[in-house]
Amino acid sequence: MGKKYSEYNKIDFPKFEQEILAFWKEQQIFKKSIDNRNDNEDFIFYEGPPSANGMPGIHHVMARAVKDTFCRYKTLQGYKVDRKGGWDTHGLPVELQVEKELGITKEDIGTGKKDKYGNEVTIKYYNDQCRKTVMRYKEVWNNLTERMGYWVDLEHPYITYENNYIESLWHLLKMLYDKGLIYKGYTIQPYSPAAGTGLSSHELNQPGTYKDVKDMTAVAMFKLKDYDINNYNNHVKEIVDVIKSKSHSPNDIYFLAWTTTPWTLPSNTALAVGKNIDYVVVNTFNQYSDEDTPSQITVILAQALLGKYFSEQLAEMPLSDYIKGDKKIPYQIVHTLKGNDLEYLEYEQLLKYETPFEGDSFRVIIDREKNFVTTEDGTGIVHIAPSFGADDFRVAKNNKIGSLTLVDLRGRFENSVSDFQGEYVKEQYYTEDEKKVEIEKLKNLPDSPDLYKNKYNKQIRAIVSRTNEYLSVDERIVLKLQLEGKLFKKEKYEHTYPHCWRTDKPI
Repeated sequence: MGKKYSEYNKIDFPKFEQEILAFWKEQQIFKKSIDNRNDNEDFIFYEGPPSANGMPGIHHVMARAVKDTFCRYKTLQGYKVDRKGGWDTHGLPVELQVEKELGITKEDIGTGKKDKYGNEVTIKYYNDQCRKTVMRYKEVWNNLTERMGYWVDLEHPYITYENNYIESLWHLLKMLYDKGLIYKGYTIQPYSPAAGTGLSSHELNQPGTYKDVKDMTAVAMFKLKDYDINNYNNHVKEIVDVIKSKSHSPNDIYFLAWTTTPWTLPSNTALAVGKNIDYVVVNTFNQYSDEDTPSQITVILAQALLGKYFSEQLAEMPLSDYIKGDKKIPYQIVHTLKGNDLEYLEYEQLLKYETPFEGDSFRVIIDREKNFVTTEDGTGIVHIAPSFGADDFRVAKNNKIGSLTLVDLRGRFENSVSDFQGEYVKEQYYTEDEKKVEIEKLKNLPDSPDLYKNKYNKQIRAIVSRTNEYLSVDERIVLKLQLEGKLFKKEKYEHTYPHCWRTDKPI
């Protein structure tokens, strides 16, 4: 007599599932699907491990259904399909979660400080809390795995914080090293000082990552370097001689470059131009000069962007008619040349804190690979800080230009940047209490024997004392350039800026 099957008068899918799961469990069907193929060819599957510090979602069910389909298909083909589960105990999200729950920062670890529960934050205590947190939802995940009928070995999982897993990775890296497939180099990537980690392009392009912000921007003036005729080739000598001959102030000739991130200016090591872009040499005046008489300057910028900085009507106004303080500043175009003509010209370092210890520096270069310099905005001359931009790094490397990384991994200026040492480059990195301390420091900047430094400190003290608000590093760098006669224009500019999805702080 044949087996009698259950008869169902009403479809009850949850009940079906429970019966099937109970049968699989009782009869150890998953185990048998492997054991009865011991002599067959292996097909090994390691699951890309989920993270048990967060709750599973429908997307995990969908992905696992796809994984399970392949493993069952290979089983039906006769393979012995070992399927190993695992747990991704990735450090940073767990660390940030623990630090938030305990009311601490990484700087508190091992210093004798206590968390909000009164426990001393030793390295061991911190690590133990992370280990607990990282497996917080393990049982929820195990239940989901069973309920959805996903076959994978969870009794012997690989766990990424265990030494045997870590050492296996070091072993693989050693194999790659022995084969000559690993080299030391540098790359530019988005970095979040608040989270203490780099970000992938995928993370940077999540919805809401780019936010509209208003920043102080600057058109900085990079002074053409005085040159020794014997140290320059004929091309450079000829171009410099022509520019100087046309200038009404031969000792004050400047390249103009616009930036929305003035905090990168201490790390400038080159200026980039477009080889086929037309540039103009313009005689005009410095509107920010403190001198009693109008300060004559000659500036170089892209012809297509001239209208952003000079009114066409003022081209007819004689330079001799200009009176210091007048907002209508006349100008005169005295020469036109191609970007290709400007290559190799040198300029004086804008902010003299450090110089690169490798490579060339402080000269005009051309991007012959991608030609990323355009006349869509700015001045048609791009300020290059190789440590803080992918294009900057690439074009600098191609032109053998060195770099200056004057900001640490917490987003603070290195001590060599004497005017701003230890300060965050972005105001948002400060807590409210830290910001109050910084405000008091700015209110009490000391007098200085240096003329420009004293003017700078005096103005900062006055501004912050009047507003009782923090004055950003960007604003203070722009003020420093203005007082030193190196600023052509400043303005608040609204633009989109990427933020870290974990901390909501600027990258």
